[in-house]
Amino acid sequence: MKLITPEQSGISSAAIERFLKALEDAGLSTHNILIERSGDILFEKYYPPFTADFLHREYSQSKSLVALAVGFAAQDKLLGLDDPIGKYFEKETANIPDPAMAAQTVRQMLMMSTPKAGEYWFSARTDDRVRHYFATTRTTAAPGSRFQYDSTGSFVLGALVERLTGMSFVEYLRKKLLDRIGVSKELTCLECPGGHSWGDSAVLATARDMMKLCRFVLDGGRVGGEQLLDAEFIREATSALIPTAGIESRRRSSYGYGYLIWKLRDGFYFNGMGCQFSIAVPEKDMIFIYNGDNQGIDDAGDIIIDSFYDLIVSAAGEPLPENPPAKTSLDEYAGSLELMSARGDKTSPLEREINGKLWTLDENPMGIKTLRLTFGEDCKLEYTNAQGDKALSFGMCSNRFGLFPEEGYSRKIGSVPCPGNYYKCAASAAWKDERTLLIDVQIIDEYFGRLWITLGFDQDRIAVEMKKVAEDFLWTYSGSAMGVCE
Repeated sequence: MKLITPEQSGISSAAIERFLKALEDAGLSTHNILIERSGDILFEKYYPPFTADFLHREYSQSKSLVALAVGFAAQDKLLGLDDPIGKYFEKETANIPDPAMAAQTVRQMLMMSTPKAGEYWFSARTDDRVRHYFATTRTTAAPGSRFQYDSTGSFVLGALVERLTGMSFVEYLRKKLLDRIGVSKELTCLECPGGHSWGDSAVLATARDMMKLCRFVLDGGRVGGEQLLDAEFIREATSALIPTAGIESRRRSSYGYGYLIWKLRDGFYFNGMGCQFSIAVPEKDMIFIYNGDNQGIDDAGDIIIDSFYDLIVSAAGEPLPENPPAKTSLDEYAGSLELMSARGDKTSPLEREINGKLWTLDENPMGIKTLRLTFGEDCKLEYTNAQGDKALSFGMCSNRFGLFPEEGYSRKIGSVPCPGNYYKCAASAAWKDERTLLIDVQIIDEYFGRLWITLGFDQDRIAVEMKKVAEDFLWTYSGSAMGVCE
């Protein structure tokens, strides 16, 4: 692997700059972008404070790694793809309310073709997520009959690999693959209650790690001419084995599903919440890695993927003559990009009237009793809630980095509170009009989340609205309130 110019790869620097601008124009929160072709990196960008060494939460891209682990376990004859899952979880499936949960096969679970009612496992606060899955989840149609997204099923497949190998699925993958392809030693996975890896959502990896994994799959499971993983398994894993939508369309999820890997137009991709993408385009021998946090922005994924295909893939061809001015323009523009921040006006005449005033709120879902805004070199939102007095620093149309003031969210084990723990965050604000301030909070830790706080002012009254999008935290930061100035 070497670094080359876009032109050497057959893609113009100007096309990549247009792609970056399309993402910026859409107001997306991008953390990193990496484009590789034929084994060479032609573009790599990390948006400060993110760096090449940052272990990014991959969310449901983790599932695709579980699929590889299952493939290796099948190759090692530790399991059969058409075995019922109950064969390996006899204790957990004994006397369960729905026998079909034990009858579903490993292959059906890989294809998410074991229809079940939706499950939000976090609120159960279970001490064993595997047991909870079989004891509480029910099928809604015959296994194998249709696609229905089942996140916890892929977690159970990861737990299956761990039960059969006696090691974490990441350790097993490291033994079979990761070290061989140069994946960082630091790649890891958070855990779930019960001791198993959080394999459906919590792999932490660098962008280059994901590039190497995606390249391995694009190369059909071969490394240096050696077939490490069965080629037929890889072919099936990246095929449209089951439809995911009734009508084919441009939408990324409508091209079908393989083994915990999505089919995409003429390629495939690993897909994680918030826009964690590892996209392979076999026809162009190209890989695209994107990490960000665009939770709550419904069309973000379509904007990213469609722009990539329209501006990059469609233009990729034979090597081009070097174009130093275009390359310089790309480098300068890319170098100017940082983590997205709130957009609007930096100041409002109203600031002088409300600066430092204390607002008392009516009873509200957030449990916030009072709040105060201060403007200046260190802008702050100070408030009092059930945990006590809090302060959130923010920049005006720029990010202020620090710790989100709520204490005790999960760390290594999902859904389990961690006393004394705080998440890193970036907070920015902008005036949307003279009387409306928007504060945009991005949680940027092993857990990602978004929080939008809208504050509207009318003489001596304040209207507060909070909207959060996060997996299992920020619960007390959702709702609305009215208040008055003391």
